[in-house]
Amino acid sequence: MSSLDTTRQQVLQVLEEVLGLGGRTASFDDETPLLGAVPELDSMAVVGVIAALEEHFGFHLADDDIDGSTFETVGSLSAFVAAKLAA
Repeated sequence: MSSLDTTRQQVLQVLEEVLGLGGRTASFDDETPLLGAVPELDSMAVVGVIAALEEHFGFHLADDDIDGSTFETVGSLSAFVAAKLAA
C-alpha cells in the first residue's frame, strides 16, 4: 500500500468519525465528491474535519491553506493531506 493509499484510509477514517457516516466511507474512492454531495459535510462540519485532521496527522493549517477545492473530492482532500505531511 502506498503512502497516499495509507493517507486516504486515514482521511476516510477521520471523515467517518467526525461526520458519523455509518460506514458509508467504505464505498468512497478518489472520485467521490464531498462538499455539496455529502449532506453531513456542511460549513460547520468542515471546521470539525479540519480540526480532526490537524489532531490526527499532527500538523497545523492556516486559513489560507484551504479553499473549496480542498474538499471537492476524497482524492483532493487526501492529496492535500499528503502534501502537508510531505512539507
